Amino acid sequence: MSTEIPVPRTAVPLGITDPVEKARAELKAALSAIEEKTNVPKRVARATDRGVTAARRFHRENPTGAVAAAAGIAVAAGLVVWGFVRLYTR
Repeated sequence: MSTEIPVPRTAVPLGITDPVEKARAELKAALSAIEEKTNVPKRVARATDRGVTAARRFHRENPTGAVAAAAGIAVAAGLVVWGFVRLYTR
């Protein structure tokens, strides 16, 4: 009974002996790697998901700190907007 191990899209499976098949597999893996690297919206979505997960974990472990951090971010954003408006109106 042979069970195949799943191979990532960006990898070349082992055991290919035919040079043409190996070249095709290498090209397919290279193109997949390029697609993964250049797909910015997908990478941003993954980074956002990681950030949301980390923020939720921080909130569960330290609710007071999470509220303080949110308030600090809101104050900083308000100060930045206030500074830009002040510079613009002068």
